[in-house]
Amino acid sequence: MRKSFCRTRLMPGIMAFKRILAALAAGALALAPLPSFAFSRIKDLVQVEGVRDNMLVGYGLVVGLNGTGDSLRNAPFTEQSLQTMLERLGVNTRGETMQTKNVAAVMVTANLPAFSGQGSRIDVSVSAMGDAKSLQGGTLLVTTLFGADGNIYALAQGPVAVGGFSAQGQAASVTRGVPTSGRISNGAIVERETGFKLASETSLKLSLRNPDLATASRIADAVNRYLGSNIATADDPSTVQVSVPAAYPNGVVGLLNDVEELKVTPDQEAKVVIDEQSGVIVMGADVRISTVAIAQGNLTIRVTETPEVSQPLPFSQGGTTTTVPRTNIQVDDGKGNKMAVLAQGVSLQKLVDGLNALGVGPRDIISILQAIKAAGALQADIEVIG
Repeated sequence: MRKSFCRTRLMPGIMAFKRILAALAAGALALAPLPSFAFSRIKDLVQVEGVRDNMLVGYGLVVGLNGTGDSLRNAPFTEQSLQTMLERLGVNTRGETMQTKNVAAVMVTANLPAFSGQGSRIDVSVSAMGDAKSLQGGTLLVTTLFGADGNIYALAQGPVAVGGFSAQGQAASVTRGVPTSGRISNGAIVERETGFKLASETSLKLSLRNPDLATASRIADAVNRYLGSNIATADDPSTVQVSVPAAYPNGVVGLLNDVEELKVTPDQEAKVVIDEQSGVIVMGADVRISTVAIAQGNLTIRVTETPEVSQPLPFSQGGTTTTVPRTNIQVDDGKGNKMAVLAQGVSLQKLVDGLNALGVGPRDIISILQAIKAAGALQADIEVIG
């Protein structure tokens, strides 16, 4: 009796499931596609206020160049710097004529990370200031690197690695890359720390890399759901304020480590970015247009001159060889192009497909998008760069 009862209760459900499978196989029933969300870590969307790099800059000399350095007549600052350096080393060259081309004046730049400790090393970039032809094979002498506050934060020195090269002869020359700039890996030693102490902070300010009110609200909601309390608030589209609970494990460092791993779906405004110089067009996924009809056609007239030579018949008297012009004119008025109608609220994919159906290139698409925007049918901002 128990087996019969179970079979009786299960048979309707099994039969209904079989009917659903048969409908799916026949195409009579379609499952709605699951929405796709682009989740991103909060770490990739924000940066913590106070945790940033610091720009360093310094002036120095690169020596050991194989005659490719500054000409001292055209770069008097190089000669003055060289004389000053030699005087510090006990060599007096004042009043003497210096003609060396193995020295180049350079600017040295570097980025000091937020928590670089004293004695750690950072990379530096070296760029020529004068008329030096190449820094290949040169060595940077000890150079002090200053911050925006005028304090010395690092000392740089070492051989310069140059990616480009230059070679020339009496009648030809070749240059690849930029031989007047180079890089020194781990070429500077940190002598002074920035003094920022993250562990002593009682609150965090998360600055969005792409300010957006919806994204800021989602970040605050994700933090509050994770911690179970309202400690995060979105102050404006670019800032989320997070208060550090007093009893949180590892304090602000532990809180920041946990918050950065949370995932949210960032929002973005509908925008079309156009680079007119290169013809590059980038459109966001939320770009929509109203119903609009587009027609595109160009008038092209091609004139080809093919002169021919006319010679007289053999043994003719008084005949001369002349050039007879032959002109071929071709006109393309774009009759093959058709008008395309884009429906209300079409997506980015349909917009691109519709423009490609007209057979237009990137340059023409730029003009079409600007015309659609002028007509009020493009529901997005157009940003032109370049």
